[in-house]
Amino acid sequence: MTDATTARAAPATAPGLAGIVSRIIGAMDRLPWSVAALALRIFPAAVFWQSGRTKVDGFALKDSTFFLFEHEYALPLISHVHAAYLATIAEHVLPVLLVLGLATRFSALGLLIMTATIQFLVYPGAWITHGLWAAAFLALIAKGPGVVSVDHWVKGYFARR
Repeated sequence: MTDATTARAAPATAPGLAGIVSRIIGAMDRLPWSVAALALRIFPAAVFWQSGRTKVDGFALKDSTFFLFEHEYALPLISHVHAAYLATIAEHVLPVLLVLGLATRFSALGLLIMTATIQFLVYPGAWITHGLWAAAFLALIAKGPGVVSVDHWVKGYFARR
C-alpha cells in the first residue's frame, strides 16, 4: 500500500484532540442549510422592517421621512420624494417576502442593492454593519432559502407537474 492509500484508509476518528475536533466538525457538517438560511432571512429582514415602520404613520409617510430623504439620505439622480416612497415600500415588502421565503433570491438582491446604496451614498462609515447584511443576502442569493420556504414548496409543486 502506498502512503497516499494509507492516508485515505485512515480511520475517520483520530485519537485525542484531533478526534474531538473531527467529531465537532462532523456535527457542524450536519447542520442543515435550511436552519442557517432561515436565520439569514429573518434577522436582516427584521432590521429593514423596523426601519420601514419608523417612516410611516398608518398608511402615510411621516413628514420626518421626507425631511430625512431630503437632507440626510439625499440621493443623486432621484427626488427625495420618490426615494422616500420607494425605500419605504421596499422596507415593508422585501422583508416580508424574505421571511416567507417567497422570491427569496430576488428579495435578497433588492435588499442587497438597498444596502449598497446606503453604504456608498448615505453612511459609508457603517461598512461593518452593511457588510454583515450584504454577506447574508449574498449567501441567500447563492444558495437559496432552504426547505423552510414558500419557494421550496413552489419549486416542488412545479417539479411534480
